[in-house]
Amino acid sequence: MAPRVVLVGPMGAGKSAVGALLARDLGVVLRDTDADVEAVAGRPVATVFAEDGEAAFRALERAAVVDALDGHSGVLSLGGGSVLDADTRADLVALRSPVVLLTTTWEHVRSRLGDTSTRPMLAGGAEERWRQVMSSREKHYAEVADHVVPTDGRSARQVADVVLRLLALH
Repeated sequence: MAPRVVLVGPMGAGKSAVGALLARDLGVVLRDTDADVEAVAGRPVATVFAEDGEAAFRALERAAVVDALDGHSGVLSLGGGSVLDADTRADLVALRSPVVLLTTTWEHVRSRLGDTSTRPMLAGGAEERWRQVMSSREKHYAEVADHVVPTDGRSARQVADVVLRLLALH
C-alpha cells in the first residue's frame, strides 16, 4: 500500500488545504504527518519543539513518515522539514507514487501563515527565518519532487486542479 500522492513543500504553501481538496476529489483520506506527530506526542508540534527540542520532533516526524508511506493509500501531506532526513528523501525518491512539491514565496506566504507563534521554525523574525529555512531545504525538495506546482496567486482549488491533471498523466 502506498499513498496516491505525496505533497511536500514549505510551511504556508497550502499542503493542508490542497490535500483536503485532493482527498475529497479522489474519494480518499488525507493524512498529515504533523497531525500524526501531535497524536503520538499528545501535544502540538510547537510544544514538542519547545519542550523536547527539534531532534526529538524530527525523530517523531521520521517515524510518522515511515508509517504513512507504508500504510496509507490516500493523499499524504508531509511536514515542511521532513525532507531534511536523508532516509525520508531516499524513501520518497524510491516511491512509485508521485511526489508533488508545492512552492510559494514569502510575499504570498506571509498572509497565509497568520500567527507565526505556533511555528517554531519561524521564531526570532518570521521573514528572515522563513527565507533561511527555504534556502536550506530547496535542494531537498527538488531532489524528491516528481512535479512542482507554484501556488502563488492561485486558490487551493486551482492548485488542486493542477495536481489532479498531473496525477492523470503520472
